[in-house]
Amino acid sequence: MRSTKAVIDLAALRHNLRTIKSIASGSKVMAVVKANAYGHGLVQIAKALTNDADMFAVATVQEALSLRKAEIKTPILLLEGIFNAKDLELVVEHDLEVVLHHWPQIEALQNFKTDKQIKVWVKLDSGMHRLGFALQDLALIESTLADISCLANPIRLMSHFASADDPEDDFSATQLEAFDQATKHITTEKSMANSAGILTQKNAHYDWVRPGLLLYGCSPLIGSEASEYDLKPVMSLESQILAIKPIKKGESTGYGRHWFADRDTNLGLVAIGYGDGYPRHAKNGTPIWVNGRTVPLVGRVSMDMLAVDLGPDCQDAVGDRVVLWGKELPAERVAPHADTIPYTLFCGVTKRVRFYYKDKSNEM
Repeated sequence: MRSTKAVIDLAALRHNLRTIKSIASGSKVMAVVKANAYGHGLVQIAKALTNDADMFAVATVQEALSLRKAEIKTPILLLEGIFNAKDLELVVEHDLEVVLHHWPQIEALQNFKTDKQIKVWVKLDSGMHRLGFALQDLALIESTLADISCLANPIRLMSHFASADDPEDDFSATQLEAFDQATKHITTEKSMANSAGILTQKNAHYDWVRPGLLLYGCSPLIGSEASEYDLKPVMSLESQILAIKPIKKGESTGYGRHWFADRDTNLGLVAIGYGDGYPRHAKNGTPIWVNGRTVPLVGRVSMDMLAVDLGPDCQDAVGDRVVLWGKELPAERVAPHADTIPYTLFCGVTKRVRFYYKDKSNEM
């Protein structure tokens, strides 16, 4: 059987949640598990956190229904709210909470008939200019929502940082001040801090924090790694050496002949490629872990394999374990070599890769 696999460490996941709680000790935690829990497995991740997370956040109704089908009772928030009025029937049936970020969603609630109470969050645009109501419209929104009988009280407020991942960018402070000024007259629960905001904007912790990447043991901050914040990688993407090939100085490897050996050396062919989600555009020199050291990717990544330069005096053997990212090689180090970010590495792992979930919480 092909050796390519993703090992998901659920004990590390829970450790990361505990670390987040210690950083934002006065806040509840809304664990963000959208996009298949950032590629880690939606239901498996949520089940591992169900006793510790105060709420789960997803992007779509379908994601929420997958959690409810798995008998997860924890509150669930739809970060993008409803996409059409019919979604409200599912919201009520499955006891979901909803973010409101534009007027058609409010109009759908005005026309919806139910004897249940729907919990909503109002998203305000503090400067990212993506989703959210204008700050100056808050008073009108308040008065409009007050007339909708199916809404539960209190209504909560949220916003989102545009550049909290860059500690040198002072725009986060500008956003925070704008949000504070617009909402200071309202006594209700608030949320603004995503993963980066949790680390860099302590005044934005408010009542709820929304960790995503942090949960999975990866730093969202430019130029830093998770270990600096006592976080542990949850996913290890692994494979094996499937062949070792001697190559002479001046010879090339791979499609397009993008790399030429500058010495006699040995190539290790590794059983993973872009068909498994490893980025095809990863550059020559991208680090890959083999037998306690990092070796460089060489040549173009193929659909089913890639090549690394093991060196002229290598002692490696066919079958040896290879780590593409994980505990031995943080994704933060790999991503820049593919001109991307760790989020896309995690979310890009394909269904062809076998997932293994291990849980040794007694060792933590």
